[in-house]
Amino acid sequence: MSAPPTIIAGRPVGGGAPLELRLEGGRIAAVRPLSDPAPADLPWLGVGLTDLQVNGYAGLDCNAPPLADDLVARLTRALWREGVTTYLPTVITNSDEAITASLRAIAGARAADPLLAATVAGVHLEGPFISPEDGPRGAHDRAWVRPPDWDSFRRWQVAADGAIRLVTLAPEWPGSPDFIARCAESGVVVALDHTAATPGQIDAAVAAGARLSTHLGNGAHPLLPRHPTYLWSQLAHDDLAATLIGDGWHLPDAVLRVVMRVKGKSALLVSDTVALAGLPPGFYTTPVGDRVTLTPAGRLHLESDPRLLAGSVCPLHEAIAGLVQARPRHPRHRLGDGVGAPGTLSQPGVAGWLGRRYPGRPCRLRLGWGDGRDPPNLQGGPVGLRLRQGGYPPMIRPVGVGILGLGAIGQVHAGAVRRGAARRPRARPGAGRASPRGGLAH
Repeated sequence: MSAPPTIIAGRPVGGGAPLELRLEGGRIAAVRPLSDPAPADLPWLGVGLTDLQVNGYAGLDCNAPPLADDLVARLTRALWREGVTTYLPTVITNSDEAITASLRAIAGARAADPLLAATVAGVHLEGPFISPEDGPRGAHDRAWVRPPDWDSFRRWQVAADGAIRLVTLAPEWPGSPDFIARCAESGVVVALDHTAATPGQIDAAVAAGARLSTHLGNGAHPLLPRHPTYLWSQLAHDDLAATLIGDGWHLPDAVLRVVMRVKGKSALLVSDTVALAGLPPGFYTTPVGDRVTLTPAGRLHLESDPRLLAGSVCPLHEAIAGLVQARPRHPRHRLGDGVGAPGTLSQPGVAGWLGRRYPGRPCRLRLGWGDGRDPPNLQGGPVGLRLRQGGYPPMIRPVGVGILGLGAIGQVHAGAVRRGAARRPRARPGAGRASPRGGLAH
């Protein structure tokens, strides 16, 4: 016998009248306005966040093989607490053996747990086919940088059980257009970054099938000519969507505004968090890079060159909240639709990643109350994971996580959202003052 339907009522995070959702088998069966007067404690309701770039979090590193058997499960649960219900573990430049080991561990975790497979939508392979130049290479280890190689990629795809959905590369390598075309034909989205490419090389990459710019504005030389540059070329291509790191360090707010205006709904925020996110300030040695420094203000940079950033320690929801706080007139779809949908990424396996709010579609939900209570007992049983309290800007504040609907397809997840936090918001780096310097290269 199938489980009885679940009814959820809530106030949409992006604004509007309260809604009532009917969930059946992990899918939204119906959506209608709430007919009864809304109770005072009605929870906030929003689509779960999607993060296309997660290197690690809370001491858990996707790039430090051998990965513990439970690492992906622990990482996933840590991200649920932050409102992320769909994400791509990101495997970066490393040795052939290390990349293979990380991919196998992620594939094994997805195969062992359908709920993890529903959350871990695939793998983002960032490198090793990137520029060897200082600046564009960022914090990636130069020893393992190499030109695109289809045979290596196929071996890694086998190790990942076909889960590599996104690959970031530098298109200036000889043979890049052919490699990009093969990836596109196989359903893998190709992104450009960590590059020193000429405008012509970027044009050739887009013509071959590249459809995304990874953390546009970063993975770059600290100093560039006015024009032409690879940044202008990527910004000008309508066929390229763009991901942006909105932690306040990687990009000044003015640059974020410009890119979001140009790219529209094809501008997507990512966290680019590393394993040091959630750890105290200090000096660390990473498995894939140099010695790094995490400052008390939350800036993570290479110890050898403080101009070069080494990833982010800012969860996605904090980046969104900071963006709203700095510019409250940003389009609300970035809240209600889980930071926007990659409309230009129409290749199989990409367009369906984001949660949908329409009848018949699988859904991923963020659900939360202002008083920090745990989610109710729903189809998946009690979860009630508690988050730290305080320190979040108003509009968005995670307070708990639940899991709804454990059907085989289209599991429903509930993260948490809060609007109107009473505590004083955390200052966004760069907000209300000159933006931090040295954020061009990562």
